[in-house]
Amino acid sequence: MSVVVDALAQGYGTSTVIDNLSITLRPGLTALLGPNGAGKTTLLRTLATVMPPRNGVVRIDDIEIDSERSARRVRDHIGYLPQDFGFDPQMTVADFVTYAAWMRGVPSGQWRRSVDEALEMVDLTDQRRAKMRSLSGGMRRRAGIAWAVVGRPRLVLLDEPTVGLDPRQRLQFRKIISGLGDTVVVLSTHLIDDVGAVCDRVIVLHSGEARFDGTVAELEALGHDGLPGHSRLERAYMHLLPEGEQQL
Repeated sequence: MSVVVDALAQGYGTSTVIDNLSITLRPGLTALLGPNGAGKTTLLRTLATVMPPRNGVVRIDDIEIDSERSARRVRDHIGYLPQDFGFDPQMTVADFVTYAAWMRGVPSGQWRRSVDEALEMVDLTDQRRAKMRSLSGGMRRRAGIAWAVVGRPRLVLLDEPTVGLDPRQRLQFRKIISGLGDTVVVLSTHLIDDVGAVCDRVIVLHSGEARFDGTVAELEALGHDGLPGHSRLERAYMHLLPEGEQQL
């Protein structure tokens, strides 16, 4: 699986959010960093085929996404967790994840095994019969992660997946995505310590442009003591922001 974005322009109405962005994604864990409004969610929605490109090319597994027909050809291979995801409150956790397996085209004979695997990954096996409405915020977030990974899609897109997770659950999440090394995983987050712990690559977006694209070590090397931040990686991120945005 590979994902190629070439000269992408994307936006809403008359507003341009992403302008002339070109990146190539391959198996591994890529973090998207950037302030609010940088274009992270817009990029994930575009990669998930929710939004067709306004201009430029998006190619997923050598299929150019230029129509609803081409988008349908790749959706079975995409697991997408928006920051605010919907669910039927009457569904059980197992039904919720089974529905994702059905939407992703997982053969019905594999639903039980695939759902069991996904729930075990997120430590929700004991809650499989619980109603979605009864779950805590952290449990719902973990159910959403199970939704995204059930059936082992080849492209996994996660928008702020650790929001609402406690420190133990965040460690569990890191373990989950570390086991997806043969998958193209794109993780949008504001939690830089998660990036340093699990990601192979970092893309820093600002105003719809890539300010940085490289390894965690390469980003960390940009940090210096004169910048705000509690770690070298945080200081490196601050270094990439315009001068007026570097003050906390």
